[in-house]
Parts: sequence; C-alpha cells; structure tokens
Amino acid sequence: MPTIASSATSVLIGHIAAHTSTIRLGAGGIMLPNHSPLVIAEQFGTLATLHPDRIDLGLGRAPGSDQATAQALRRDHTAADTFPQDVQELQAFLTGKSLIPGVEAVPRAESPVPLYILGSSLFGAQLAAALGLPYAFASHFAPDALHQAVAVYRDTFRPSAQLAEPHVIAGVNVIAAEDHDEAVEQMRVAYRSRTRAFLTRGPVRRNFTDAEIDDFLASPGGGQLAQMTRYTAVGTPAEVHDYLESFAKEAGADELITAHHAQSLDDRIRSIELIGGR
Repeated sequence: MPTIASSATSVLIGHIAAHTSTIRLGAGGIMLPNHSPLVIAEQFGTLATLHPDRIDLGLGRAPGSDQATAQALRRDHTAADTFPQDVQELQAFLTGKSLIPGVEAVPRAESPVPLYILGSSLFGAQLAAALGLPYAFASHFAPDALHQAVAVYRDTFRPSAQLAEPHVIAGVNVIAAEDHDEAVEQMRVAYRSRTRAFLTRGPVRRNFTDAEIDDFLASPGGGQLAQMTRYTAVGTPAEVHDYLESFAKEAGADELITAHHAQSLDDRIRSIELIGGR
C-alpha cells in the first residue's frame, strides 16, 4: 500500500528510535502469518536491545494482502490458522523460554518486549484474554464488533506475567484543525479520496467526480464503506478532545490509537500537534 509506511516495520521503528530518545515505539502491527516467529523475535529483540524499554510489538492475524503477495512472501494461505501457536512461540523466544529445543532468538533484551494482540473480531479478543495480553481493536476502520469484542475480552481475561488486569486500546479517526469548517472540509476530501481508491481497484480506471463519490457514499451500496469511518473525531481541538473522551468511555477503552487522515502531510502533522496541546 503506497500510502502507508508499513512494508518494513522494524526498519522504520529502528530509524525513528535512533532519532528520538523518550517516546515508546511499536508495531501496529506485524501481521504474523506473513513472518516466522523466530525472525520477528530476532528483529524486535534487536530493537529492544538497542533501545531498552521503548519497544512494543502489536500482532495481527490477518494476512493483510492478496494471494499473489502471499505467494511472493512464500507464505501458505493457511498460515493464519496457527496464529495462536505462533504468538506463543514468539513470546517464548522473547522471554528466553524457547518452545523449540536448541533454538534461541538472539539478541534478547533484558526486559521482554511487551506484546499486544490486534484485531477487529471476537477471535482476537478471546486470544488476548486467554494469553493475558493487552487488546487493541481496529474500530477506526472496522467498528461493528467493537463493543462485543471489548466485553468478551474483559469478561474472559486471565492475568499473566505481562498483565494483571485487562487493558483495552481502541482505534479512532481524527481530523483536527484550528477552524471547525476547515476540519470538516479536510475530512470530506480525505474520505472522498479513500472511497475513490476503493472504487478504482482492479480493472476499473475511470475518474469519479466529487458529486459521484458523495452520491455513492449516501447510497445503500456505499453505506458499508461509509460506516467504516463511523468513529471519527473532527473539528477544533476542544471538539476533538470532547469526542475522544466520550468515545473512550463508550468503548470501555483504557487507551486510544488515533489515525489522522487529512490529505496533506502538513495538515496531518498539525492535527497531531493540536490534539497534543501544542
């Protein structure tokens, strides 16, 4: 996906860590079916050794690609089926308790890299609860099962060496600007662009006007796509802060992941600065 800097996640994390000194950095996330647990343990063990107590590792089950990409990655289409076992194997490598005799992940940081389970369904919630790991729900693009997944996670959570109490993270879209109308316009432009990208996948190569995009999103056929961004905070910093506080309470979230979608890089950076109080 050319618009998302995610194809070499550990490399990107290392670059940012080398140019910062205090912030925590994490993958949100590594799609584990695309990788072997040993390779990820080596990569994140190295990152955590170079940047102690600053590295987190979020893990997802979705392949995140099509069949051609999976083949290029030399991965089998059934790799997602072993996700629970792969998470446990990775966790064992990171804690120096390898499940494979004679195989260790080197280097291994003094403090184990914290793991997070990412998901958009009940499966991830159940797995995170069973393993006693934090759970992050992708409500910024898959909102439908948010409340049910959080309830299942909290109700079935088992304490672990990493986590004594359940910890929920929820994703939410944010477009903040100094002026309300400007933020709304940035949202319209960004979501039209997103919709246009969906509609022009595959053999379709026509240009849709803004009016056609708006009509599509208002139609029954476009309703599902429009609902993907149901949880969006848009407006001035005060308006966004109010929305985020309300959303966190409604979702039962201890922490939020904010996804900033303005088309312009400067506007996205400004949006982050505004909700950060700068």
